[in-house]
Amino acid sequence: MRFMIMVKATATSESGAMPDESLIAAMATYHEELAKAGVLLDATGLQPSSKGWRVRYSGGKRTIVDGPFAETKELIAGYTLIQVRSREEAMEWARRFPAPFGEMADGEIEVRPLFELEDFEPSDAVERFRDLDAARRDE
Repeated sequence: MRFMIMVKATATSESGAMPDESLIAAMATYHEELAKAGVLLDATGLQPSSKGWRVRYSGGKRTIVDGPFAETKELIAGYTLIQVRSREEAMEWARRFPAPFGEMADGEIEVRPLFELEDFEPSDAVERFRDLDAARRDE
C-alpha cells in the first residue's frame, strides 16, 4: 500500500523562507529511517505557489492561472511517499514525522492512500497503465 504524507503549507512556507538547519536535520533523520526500513519511495519540499500555476478546466477549455494562491490552508509545502504493508504501519510512520515547521510552530500533515491499479475494475485502460508502470520499472 502506498501512502502520501503531505505537509500543509503555511504563510511562512509560502513566503519562501527556508527551514532552519535543525529542521532539515530532523527531516533527514526521519527520511533516513524510512529508507533503512525500505518504505521510502520519494520525498521533497515544494517551492511556494508564487512560482507555480494551475490549469483550470471549464466548458471544454483550459486556462492557466499563475500563483500565488490565496488559500494557504489548501496548499501543499512538501510530501513523502511511502509503501508499507498496512494503514496502521503508515499511521505509525506519520506519528513519527517531525513537526514540519519546528516543534513550537503550528503545522499540519495529511496522509492519504494512493489508488492502486487493483482498486479499479479490469479494463483495457487499466492494462495500459500496468504497461506504463512495467516500462517505467524496466528503465
